[in-house]
Amino acid sequence: MAYREVEREDPQAEPRPEIHVAPQPDAERVRQKRNRNVALIAGVIVLIIILVVVLRQHAASQAQKGAADAAAARNRAVPVSVVAVQSRDVPVLLDGLGNVNALNTVTVKTRIDGQLLRFNFQEGQLVRTGEELALIDPRPYEAQLAQAEAAQFKDEATLENSRRDLDRYSALYKTGVVPQQQYNTQESQVRVNEGSVKSDQAQIQQARLNIDYCHIKSPITGRVGIRAVDPGNMVHASDANGLVVITQMQPIALLFTLPEDNLPAVTTHRNGVGLPVEAWSRDNAQRIAVGKLLTIDNQIDPNTGTFRCKAIFDNSNGALFPNQFVNARLQVDTVHNALTIPLAAVQHGAQGTYVYVVAPDKTADMKQVNVQLTEGTVAVVTGVNPGDQVVTDGADKLQPHGKVEFGGRGAGSPAGAGSGRRAGPRKTQ
Repeated sequence: MAYREVEREDPQAEPRPEIHVAPQPDAERVRQKRNRNVALIAGVIVLIIILVVVLRQHAASQAQKGAADAAAARNRAVPVSVVAVQSRDVPVLLDGLGNVNALNTVTVKTRIDGQLLRFNFQEGQLVRTGEELALIDPRPYEAQLAQAEAAQFKDEATLENSRRDLDRYSALYKTGVVPQQQYNTQESQVRVNEGSVKSDQAQIQQARLNIDYCHIKSPITGRVGIRAVDPGNMVHASDANGLVVITQMQPIALLFTLPEDNLPAVTTHRNGVGLPVEAWSRDNAQRIAVGKLLTIDNQIDPNTGTFRCKAIFDNSNGALFPNQFVNARLQVDTVHNALTIPLAAVQHGAQGTYVYVVAPDKTADMKQVNVQLTEGTVAVVTGVNPGDQVVTDGADKLQPHGKVEFGGRGAGSPAGAGSGRRAGPRKTQ
């Protein structure tokens, strides 16, 4: 196309020649566009190459810095706490959840009907066997006793008279004056009167028993609970709730469960004296009492995969209470000359369980160990020697063959006494 620039004509100016622009071929435009794209791609490639070179140099510098820091860390002493490996006997314990049960629980009820006059105890008091707990009005039964005694006195007089008649009939019968039938009738009358006297004696015995029932006595030694009725009320032998509940406190039983996998260990080490059992608080912070295993159940619960054990405790201090939930620890065995360390010294990693052992030159070496038992803060392990100094604090900053200095928290503290239970996964109860 031709473009012509048109200007305002000056009538006095000379005429200017017209300018014609020749059209540009299509091939020339394509070539110019290709050149621009090639230049752009080349610039991007150069930038990428420069970026790769810079990143490689930065990574190399970081690696050199890390190696230098690691070397410095190995040469720098890390403050740690150490404890010597100790060799001693450690009991093997099995833990179970249980609740305390009274050996005997009695609901005291009246055996007769009457008015309750008084209680002879305070709620929560410890009572002995045979002590009088309550009194029911005995006067109606004393009157029955008097009536029974009067009836006996009357029937005894009748019996005595019939016996005398029998003696007279016996003499007359021998002489033939009295027929045999009359004699036999008198013998029967004597027996009837004897039966009446025995019946009166039974009535007297029942009346005396009722009077004795008016004095309600404790059938066992235990602690009384809260009374269910107040004095002055009428009580009946058919009452369902009774007067009060007595619970035996000494001795007392503990029922707890253990996983069925522990059954062989319990049955193997059982003996005549009973395995020791400890009762601990629910948070395992306090040992409440020590007793012994009484028996184990004769079957395994298929729903929970556990079996029940029953232990007995003297409970002389009254620390255990019926229906109290406690943690039971049954000692089934003792590991002799076991190597014990604090549980804090045991480390876990991709290579397994290990500890850091401090050499005489104050360098820490890594040793693989096998944890056999754990109890609280103590672990029984194999793979170390008695007297080895193991790191308990500061192990997270250590590297193999790194230098250490004794300055951590609790440095030189003993491994501590403790009991053990078998390590490994345990079935949740």
